[in-house]
Amino acid sequence: MITTRLRALLFVLAALVLPVGLAACGDDDEGGSSETTASQAESTAITKNAENADVELTVGSKNFTEQKVLGEIYAQALTAAGYTVKTELNLGDEKTALKALEDGQIDGYPEYTGTALLSFFDVPADKLPTDPAAAFEQVKTDFATDNITAFPATPFTSSNEVAVTKATADKLGLKTISDLAGKEGDLTLYGSPECRQRRDCLLGLEEVYGLDFGEFTPVDIAQRHEVLKSGDADVSIVFTTDPQNRRDGFVLLEDDKGMFPPYNSTFLVRDETVEEAGPDLEATIAKVNENLDEEVMQELNARVDLDKETPEQAAAGYLQQFNLVPAG
Repeated sequence: MITTRLRALLFVLAALVLPVGLAACGDDDEGGSSETTASQAESTAITKNAENADVELTVGSKNFTEQKVLGEIYAQALTAAGYTVKTELNLGDEKTALKALEDGQIDGYPEYTGTALLSFFDVPADKLPTDPAAAFEQVKTDFATDNITAFPATPFTSSNEVAVTKATADKLGLKTISDLAGKEGDLTLYGSPECRQRRDCLLGLEEVYGLDFGEFTPVDIAQRHEVLKSGDADVSIVFTTDPQNRRDGFVLLEDDKGMFPPYNSTFLVRDETVEEAGPDLEATIAKVNENLDEEVMQELNARVDLDKETPEQAAAGYLQQFNLVPAG
């Protein structure tokens, strides 16, 4: 039996592959659409360069599903381009991942522009750019002073969000984060262990919104939905690309004071690695990023969190789906 969720996922996949299907159904008398489709796939595909085999790259990631999937996508794509690639995924939080990059433990990892601005460059909440392009340019400039290249960001943004159940939202009349004022003293907020020190988490809720929750409980990032669903948490910090939000009907409260900046993903690489790797590095990253919009990223997360694929399998599926590598 096809479940409601599976039907929804099939609809998403059908929408994603529709342009290819339409091209394949064209009239050969009008110039040979099958040849056009093959040509498009060839231009999209990552080209292997045997000379890259002498360049060893270690790709890292932080410690949650989306990061592991992204790390695997970049690692597999760079392998397809001919590089010798290893992975160091599940490193920890953003500070741990950045230190691994700076120390040379890894050569690159995906990071979010908003996280970088808040956690690495201490941009005050009222100075945060709201435009994704402006946020990326600021991050790119700041990292350049540390000899780190920030490659152009993905189309998707994976923002932190303040989530409650629909029952809680209805009971307390919650639509915006500001609506929590005067009610939060009786509520328990759950967030990642580093949430206490982050201005896009508990610290920001206290400083920007003036909220004082009755209790804050740190939780493993993989459990941020389960604690809300089970009733242990009244409020939890989630991501916009989490498939559980839709599955469980969570209400994401509007950030009416603009506390959360854009969180597009940028692949960070040490400058010396960029020089050693040559132009194929940038070209490969650009091809990987092209189709990573919010809907696709949410689907990739769902394949791992809900369908129990491995990050390796989800990454391979993405690269094959968009003709970046041949089907296995």
